[in-house]
Amino acid sequence: MASSYKASVVIVSVVSPPGFYIAGPVGAPADLTDDLPAYYRAGVEDANTAVASAKAIAKSAGVEAESKVIQPAASVVEGIVDYASSEKVDLVVVGTRGLGGFKKMLLGSVSSGVVAHAPCTVLIVR
Repeated sequence: MASSYKASVVIVSVVSPPGFYIAGPVGAPADLTDDLPAYYRAGVEDANTAVASAKAIAKSAGVEAESKVIQPAASVVEGIVDYASSEKVDLVVVGTRGLGGFKKMLLGSVSSGVVAHAPCTVLIVR
């Protein structure tokens, strides 16, 4: 699609802190959260790997692309929507999971949130 319209593409991955924290019993040592920074660093590394891979795929298809890892963000939806707004993006393309049965009729929470809040058109692909 980008090639057909000679559009530029920005491949975005958003890294947000985990939405929950595993806590031990009251009075447990404070070092239970020592793994959170490592968890976050691993998320950033995974995001960098993913956007680099997607950028290489775009390049091999003859599409100019840049990549961006957004961090930290309160949520993935907020990161995407804020980026689309600040960069005056024309179209956001977001994936959704291929679920079966009743769940098939529902969008994922990220794609649903982006559709609800994005300042531009959103294309959802599966």
